[in-house]
Amino acid sequence: MFEKVLIANRGEIALRVLRACRELGVRTAVVYSAADADSAAVRLSDEAVRIGPAPSRRSYLNAAAIVEAARQVGAQAVHPGYGFLSEDADFAEICAQNGLTFIGPRPEVMAALGDKSSARALMSRAGLPLPAGSVEPVPTADAAVEVAGEIGYPVIVKAAAGGGGRGMTVVWTPADLPRAYAKTRATAQKVFGDDRVYVERYLTDARHVEVQVLCDAHGNGVHLGTRDCSVQRRHQKLIEEAPAPALSAATLDTIAETALRGALAVGFTGAGTLEFLVDAKERFHFLEINCRIQVEHPVTEMITGIDLVHEQLHIAAGTPLRLRQEEIRLHGVAVECRVNVEDPDRDFAPTPGRLERFVPPGGPFTRVDTHGYPGYLVGPHYDSLLAKVAVWAPDRELALNRLERALDEFDVAGPGVRTTIPFARRVLDDAEFRKGRHHTGLVDRLLTAPPADTPDPPVTAVTATRPSTTADRPMSD
Repeated sequence: MFEKVLIANRGEIALRVLRACRELGVRTAVVYSAADADSAAVRLSDEAVRIGPAPSRRSYLNAAAIVEAARQVGAQAVHPGYGFLSEDADFAEICAQNGLTFIGPRPEVMAALGDKSSARALMSRAGLPLPAGSVEPVPTADAAVEVAGEIGYPVIVKAAAGGGGRGMTVVWTPADLPRAYAKTRATAQKVFGDDRVYVERYLTDARHVEVQVLCDAHGNGVHLGTRDCSVQRRHQKLIEEAPAPALSAATLDTIAETALRGALAVGFTGAGTLEFLVDAKERFHFLEINCRIQVEHPVTEMITGIDLVHEQLHIAAGTPLRLRQEEIRLHGVAVECRVNVEDPDRDFAPTPGRLERFVPPGGPFTRVDTHGYPGYLVGPHYDSLLAKVAVWAPDRELALNRLERALDEFDVAGPGVRTTIPFARRVLDDAEFRKGRHHTGLVDRLLTAPPADTPDPPVTAVTATRPSTTADRPMSD
């Protein structure tokens, strides 16, 4: 095992990794920007290195500064968390060139899988089903129109290098495709520095189901079941649960086994997630593979009892996988809600500000991952994820009730600060969601429908934290 790990991230994931390292007897160092000098991760880490000003391109995206920080503190490995440089193959290569272990897949594997077009081709060769569409990037608008004509509308134009819900445009009619194609290419070039796009059939009323896998460098791998991430806005997740509800056991097993087969076929190592769309007939189609720990990993940990960050560290240190598939047991149901500092009534616009009150919920089988505290300043520079509330129960109904209870207890307040907690409650109250019959269109449906009339809650310290306009923007997934 490593003696010291540099954590190249911020917020709740930096704390999550820091705690896992400490439990394994590994010393930690964190990098931080000027805006994060008072962060909980800086306070709790063994060492902290300031790497730049607030803008992420000059701090958390500054590969040279991060590598220099690792060398300065004598770290043997770098944990990138999620977002920022976590799936940057060039950064992984720079780490290797400087004698640092990047906690994730090998650079060449990450490069192949980070390109969605390349990943689709690799997974197709491994036998995974794909949505109808182009495997290779589509070079012109005319070519996009031709592909769409063959597969039928609606279609979605996607950036080959995209991620975090960006670089995607749904197109419903042929007349809209040329403009959408040009717009998506321009966005892809601006955000990712790569204007290549591909076109695939857009599956309406589909479920977003993903599979957590762990693979080592010795050819071993396991899957840890499924998660449902269908509750999302602008292709970014808001509520996740494990296992995916309302699908047959045979379908869940087949998706999980197929995902693991694909990961092993491409030489994946570390903790990763393969994402699928599942239609009403339970046919599933590969979307992408994420080469990092994900925001929603707590729900998998809660139904398996396996610490995914511990496993990441062991795998990166060269230890053969300590788990066997026949040993994996899934128990109960876990549901996670992302609490973002955003206002859904203003298109989930961020609402930064200082937290005057911050009291997370507690109680049985309730987990809160957060970097917030009273007096913490939620700034405008980074993703607006403030906390993740995850609960476990023997069955889904009790898990949803427990999550409602936990969200009711969450006391967050500050001038101008809004959170997505009230909107999450609307999701939890939705009849289709309660039955597990929801799909990726749920959030849009709720946003276009007026909220149901409900009696005013009693005035207490808790209800004062649930204003009528609140918001939640997830981090990078």
